[in-house]
Amino acid sequence: MQQEMKISRRAFLAAAGGTIVSIGLPGSFIKISEAKQQALEGSTRADGRLRLPPGQHAVEKILDMGGTPGTAKRSDWAVRIYGEVEKPIVLSYEELLNLDQVDIICDVHCVTGWTLLNSSWTGVRLGTIMDQVTPSRSGGFIVFEAAEGYTSNIPMGDARQENVILAHSFFGEKLQRAHGAPVRVVIPDRYFYKSAKWLEAIKVTSRDEPGYWESKGYSNSADPWKEERYPD
Repeated sequence: MQQEMKISRRAFLAAAGGTIVSIGLPGSFIKISEAKQQALEGSTRADGRLRLPPGQHAVEKILDMGGTPGTAKRSDWAVRIYGEVEKPIVLSYEELLNLDQVDIICDVHCVTGWTLLNSSWTGVRLGTIMDQVTPSRSGGFIVFEAAEGYTSNIPMGDARQENVILAHSFFGEKLQRAHGAPVRVVIPDRYFYKSAKWLEAIKVTSRDEPGYWESKGYSNSADPWKEERYPD
């Protein structure tokens, strides 16, 4: 199971008083100063959205993202892409590396209240893979299937965004197991429970299928700027 526990924003901020922040399964972080936090609040991105979504607290470095269930070696890893597609495929790790690679720098936002600024990822755009399998006209949704039965879901429109990738590297180094190795999903503009770690398969479907946390009450759309988290 993806190791991201349900923890209130209030609990995160209460735990975030020191330099090193440890809040259990979601991980350990280095928190930015209050002065930097205040300077960020109100600043905007190029698209006009707030740099720091409502209720988020910025962190500078993730020491431990939490959870280690991924066991596949890179040489053994493969991702199956199937469902409502014309050409289902299975991509090995080496084949993924042979596709067009992209580097993205983005902020990522956890539903528990932390935002990692300027995170650096390397991988393959999900849109590139969708072009290979050719989703059918009815294939309007994607379900990510990961280790230990974890799933998350997004509309096809989100999958086609240029900053949505299958990442194999984090800050220039191969992903560590705790960060989702060998390959994880990165969807910067949704809360991070959408960005499934330890990816095993991608299913294209004609209907929306709520993922692991979504089916337990978390927001299905997970927009950080609308604070679409979960019921109190």
